[in-house]
Amino acid sequence: MTDSQRLAARVNEVSERELLERIFPRLAVLGSPILGPGDDAAVLAAPDGRVVVSTDTQTEGQDFRLTWPNGYRTAGADVGWKAAAQNLSDINAMGAVATGMVVSLTLPAETEVAWVEGLADGLVEAIVGLGAPGCTVAGGDLGLGGELSVTVTVLGSLEGRAPVLRSGARPGDVVAVAGKLGTAAAGLALLEHGPRYAGLGEEARGVIRAFCRPRPPLAAGPAAARAGATALMDLSDGLLKDGDRLGRASGVVLDLDPAVLAAHAALLAGPAAAVGAEPLRWVLGGGEDHGLLAAFPPSSHLPEGFTAIGSVVPPAGGPGGVAIGGRPAEPSGWDHFAR
Repeated sequence: MTDSQRLAARVNEVSERELLERIFPRLAVLGSPILGPGDDAAVLAAPDGRVVVSTDTQTEGQDFRLTWPNGYRTAGADVGWKAAAQNLSDINAMGAVATGMVVSLTLPAETEVAWVEGLADGLVEAIVGLGAPGCTVAGGDLGLGGELSVTVTVLGSLEGRAPVLRSGARPGDVVAVAGKLGTAAAGLALLEHGPRYAGLGEEARGVIRAFCRPRPPLAAGPAAARAGATALMDLSDGLLKDGDRLGRASGVVLDLDPAVLAAHAALLAGPAAAVGAEPLRWVLGGGEDHGLLAAFPPSSHLPEGFTAIGSVVPPAGGPGGVAIGGRPAEPSGWDHFAR
């Protein structure tokens, strides 16, 4: 097979062994676990005897499209980056650091081998680019199937610290976020309803990158744990949806400052004008930014990267939840099973 034939090959035109031989060298730059790919299971270190685990799946048609209505074509590296980032963010939200990753791919027969190679490159680019130097790709699984699906599981270490849960926020705490709000939702809106990608300016392309390649602040989770955060969670389904989850888990209300939320929305005015949208809706209900939502004691100094957006107050006779300027807010956001 010539070089050009190899580049154009589909996964049903190569053997599993040949496909793995194309993938493994791309992952080797991350270093090696105690025992990596090649046996029935990998072996990773557990520095303090505890292991933090998170897993998530991206499926074509549900979580991404290979070609979007505005003409943007999703590269394999985009999917690899996002698959890594969303799981690294979950480890981060426990105050932990990632130590290992396994990846399962279900590939339709017509999937280009070069696209799969790009996916492996995207995994590496995310691990290196987001700052998870101790994380290696220890193995996974390959299979043919009717739809393209990528499942990533990440393992992490608490480095001797207690995990920071959703259930620890207390009245008087400061509510803070690390990362951006609504940017990925703006990118999704442009992909689905915006002008042709080829004609977009840098600002619009930037929010599309934020959707395709989110940048969770991986240093912020351990920093929040060291600073005494009482509660912490990944912002994946929207500020109101995730804020409601944290509030209910803690039995409190997260009362968000409307002026601060408006300031976040103002940053998205350009993309909003391009699709006729209200940017505050993206800030409140848009998911997949993969920042952090946290509560800190009022005496705490917020770690670098965190911005205060409200305060924790007692519930008014209910189970807890989220409010804006003292008014209860409907926890709108992403729901995998909503119509």
